Amino acid sequence: MVERTPATPNYTMGYSEEFRQALEQRSAETHAAYLLPRLKPGHRVLDFGCGPGTISVGLARAVDPGELHGVDMEESQVGIARAAAKAGGHTNATFHVGDATRLPFEDGYFDVAHCHAVLMHVPDTAAVLAEVRRVLKPGGIIAAREVILQAAFLHPYEYREAWATFIRVLAANGGHPNMGMELKSRLLDAGFVAPVASASFDFYGTPREVAFFYSTAAGSFFSSRILGAAVKLGMITQEQFDTWRAGLDEWKANPAAVGGVAFGECLAVKP
Repeated sequence: MVERTPATPNYTMGYSEEFRQALEQRSAETHAAYLLPRLKPGHRVLDFGCGPGTISVGLARAVDPGELHGVDMEESQVGIARAAAKAGGHTNATFHVGDATRLPFEDGYFDVAHCHAVLMHVPDTAAVLAEVRRVLKPGGIIAAREVILQAAFLHPYEYREAWATFIRVLAANGGHPNMGMELKSRLLDAGFVAPVASASFDFYGTPREVAFFYSTAAGSFFSSRILGAAVKLGMITQEQFDTWRAGLDEWKANPAAVGGVAFGECLAVKP
C-alpha cells in the first residue's frame, strides 16, 4: 500500500475493475437525493473524494451555471471523471488530483461541500472536516453520506462472520466502518451547526442487481486484497475464506437472493 500522511485515506477498497464499475453505478439522483433540493443554480460545489465523477456530474447539472470542483487523491479516477464531464457536456465541472486535507481553494470559496463514502476511509476525520469548513462560506452546507456496515445484510447467506472480518480489516486500516451512524456527532464536533440526519439503503433485489452486487463483492469485500489480507494477518484461516467465498457464489445462484447496505446521511451548516 502507498504510504500516506496520517490524515489522508488508506483506501481499503482499492481500485479493482469490479469496484470501479460499482462506483460508476452511482448518480446524484440515487446517492445524493437528500442534498439535491438544497442546490441552486449558481452555487459553487466541492465534491471531495469524487472518484469517477458519476455523482459529481449530476451535482454540476443541478448548479449550472455555477461551478463544480471534484477532488480525489487517485489520478486514474480523476481522469475518468474528466472524461465523464466532457462526454456529458458539463463544462462547469473541473476535477483535480489532490488531498482533502490540503485543498487548493481560498477560504470561503464554496456554497456546498459534498462527499459519498469518503469519511469512512479517512483516519483523521477531524483534519478533513476542518479543511472543508475552511473552504465553505459562512452559511455554506456540508453534505455527507456514509456507510453503516453493521446494518448491511445478505439473505439467504450466513455472512455475518465474513462481514465482521471485513469490518475489522477496514478498522485496522484506519477506517470507520459505521461512520454513517457517527456523522451528526462528527459534524457537530467539527464546528458545524443545525445538522439534519437521515438514512437510506442501497438495496439489491432483482437478478441484475444481485449479479451487480455479487461482482462488486467478489472484486472488493471478498477479494484476496481484503479478506485474503485477513488470512495473511492471521485473522481468519484459508478454509474460512474459501467457505465464505463459496457461500457468496451460492447466494448469487439462489432465486431468493437479496441484499442491502445501509447509509447514514447528514447535512450541516458552517456558522
